[in-house]
Parts: sequence; structure tokens; C-alpha cells
Amino acid sequence: MTARNPAAATLSTRELGRALLARQHLLERSATTPARMVGHLLGLQAQAVSQPPYLGLWSRLDGFTPGQLTELMEHREVVRIALQRGTIHLVTADDCLTLRPLLQPVLDQALRNTYGKRLAGVDVDKLAGAGRALVEQEPRTFQQLGTLLAEELPGHDPAALAQAVRCRLPLVQVPPRGIWGRSGPAAHTTAEHWLGRRPDERPSLDAMVLRYLAAFGPATATDVQKWCGLTRLGKVLAALAPQLTTFRDEQGRTLYDLPDAPRPDAATPAPVRLVAPFDNLLLSHADRSRILPEEHRSRVMTVNGLVLGSLLVDGLVAGSWELTEVRPERARRSGRAETPGSGRAEAPEGGGGPAQGPDGQGTWVVRVRPFTALSRRDAAAVEEEAGRLLEFTGGTGVLRIEPPELA
Repeated sequence: MTARNPAAATLSTRELGRALLARQHLLERSATTPARMVGHLLGLQAQAVSQPPYLGLWSRLDGFTPGQLTELMEHREVVRIALQRGTIHLVTADDCLTLRPLLQPVLDQALRNTYGKRLAGVDVDKLAGAGRALVEQEPRTFQQLGTLLAEELPGHDPAALAQAVRCRLPLVQVPPRGIWGRSGPAAHTTAEHWLGRRPDERPSLDAMVLRYLAAFGPATATDVQKWCGLTRLGKVLAALAPQLTTFRDEQGRTLYDLPDAPRPDAATPAPVRLVAPFDNLLLSHADRSRILPEEHRSRVMTVNGLVLGSLLVDGLVAGSWELTEVRPERARRSGRAETPGSGRAEAPEGGGGPAQGPDGQGTWVVRVRPFTALSRRDAAAVEEEAGRLLEFTGGTGVLRIEPPELA
């Protein structure tokens, strides 16, 4: 049933969008540190390897370089772990130990729904203990872990056994997994073993909800639930209401917010931005219309669960984009050549040979696919933003703005 608050002021969808962009630091890039931004956002979606967290920080931080995040990962100040909605997120070490206990019900439900029948007759607590010993002995992939567990539990699906350990234990993916420009298996160990600290035994659900509002509000209870995967958070927000302020959206639903959080005017300019694939900007509200028009949803959120990079124009998703590395041998095999440049848009047919990047192996290509024709000013802003992205990757690359997609 739709909650209503007749006494509260109404915020338009556009005002909600501007508030979200301000809190996500997408109206203006921030000078804060990468670690602080990761903490403010309660992590970055890291389901794909390895671009999304790096690109998510690049779009929000002034002067950010890949090496800054790589250093945090190698020094164990941030980690990759299954959290919100049961998906992999890059979070600070502190948030890993606080958020994982709070979100344990999400992982428990996922285990029951997906693997419950295949784990019939298995003592899951005993299984988790065996899994802990194996991954703390050395980091292991799920394939390795499942094979070893199945030796002790013959007749059971190795994949289900490994996933049971994933859901019951706070497993982190260890580097080089997820590091920019490098590759490595998704090998896991426990957060306690990797960080040398135990998870928080008394984490605060109230504190998590308040932090969500700071980064994603104003929001309904259903929005918070969509972001994290937990249920029955309406009671939590109702209990917090005395320290919050409330509004209504255009549908009359009650929105909760922090009293002093930024809520810019609807006329506030919103610059063109290239938002990372799988960015939580698009995944943290039940009603995404403040940032993602419904008619474009299927164009950036595919039926197989992919979330494409999103082009923001005037504060709304107006296209998709991707960053790819084209190596000379790949271009020769495909018969396709890219035009080298420094971020300028090129004609669709291209020309010349593939430009080599700083390592002499290839070049980065930014492909932007607007859903409607861009104005000259917006096209120029896309070129400028893509130029910044190419500088981030090493300074050598190509921008291709493709013709608008047909609906």
C-alpha cells in the first residue's frame, strides 16, 4: 500500500534526481580521497572485472588515477565481497566487517532459494567450518573449493557446496582479482583472515540506513530495501523518523531524508557524465525515474543481468557507453581499424591503423550510443568527458559517438 504524508512538501522527480546527483558527487567532482568516497557510497558495485569501481571513482573524483585504488586494494584498505543484493561490492575494510553481518539475511535467503534442494541433508554449519579451514589455508576459487568439499561429501553438487560457504562466510576476493590492467582468478579467503579482524558483533542497522540516505536519499522504505536486499525496513525508518525530515514524491509516497542533506533546486545544471557499468546510481531505488526514464531502462539493463555504462545528459540517462581496449592483432583479425586521437569524435568509417597505448599493446576506445540526437553543446560535452576518460586510461585512444539507437 502506498504510504502518504499529506503534511509533507512534495519533491518533483527532477528535484529527486538533482538531490541524488549531488550526493553521488555527479554534479561536481569531489576532492576527497578514494577511500572516503568508497565509504560515503557504501561501496561500489564490482560485479564485473575490473572496470566498474575504477570508473565509478573516476566519474566522481577530481584527479583520480587507477593507481590510487590499486594501492588501497593491495594494502587491504578496501576489499571485494558479496554484500548488497548478494552481489560483489568493493568496500572499505571497516564496512566489510560492519555491512556483511547486517546483510547476512540476504545471503541466507539467496542460498535457500537457489541451492536449498541441492544441499538437502548437508549440515551447513559444519560445511562452513570445513570451508573456512580450506580458504584460510590458501585462497581458493569456488571450483577448487567445491572439488575439495565434495571429496568429504560425495554425491553432492560441488558448486552448491562452494556457494553455501560463500553465503555463510564473509569471503573476500584477493588481488590481483579486480585490479586495473591485471588479471587473476576469483580466489577467496575469509575477511577475518585477510584483514586480521573479526566482523562487528553489534552492527547498527539504523546507522546503515542513515548512511544510505546520505548517499542516495531522499528515499522510501522500499527504495532502501531495493538497494540492500533486506526487507521490513519500514519499521526502521518509522523509528528513525523523529531525527529525519519527510517529503512526498509525485505519487504521494513518503520520502525520508536527513535534515541537512543537499537538495538542490530543480533548475541546477547537471553536467554530462559517463557513469560506470553496474553503478549503484541506477540500482538503489525501487523507482528509478529520478535518474532513469522508464522508456530507456531496457537499453541499459539487459535481460541477462548486465547494467551498461550510462550517459547522463541533463541529469538523466540518455544513452549507453563502453570502454574497450583494441589491440593491433585483434583489429587485424576483425578487419576493423580505429582512428587514433585524443578524445575527438571520429567518422563512423574510421581510418588509418589502430593507435597503440602507452604499453605499446593497443588503444582504448570509448563508444557512446545516445538514444536520441545530441545537441552540439551536449556532443561537445561528451567529447570533453571522453577525453578525460582517455587521459585516465593513459592518454591514447579514440572516441566514437554512434548514431542514435532506434527504440
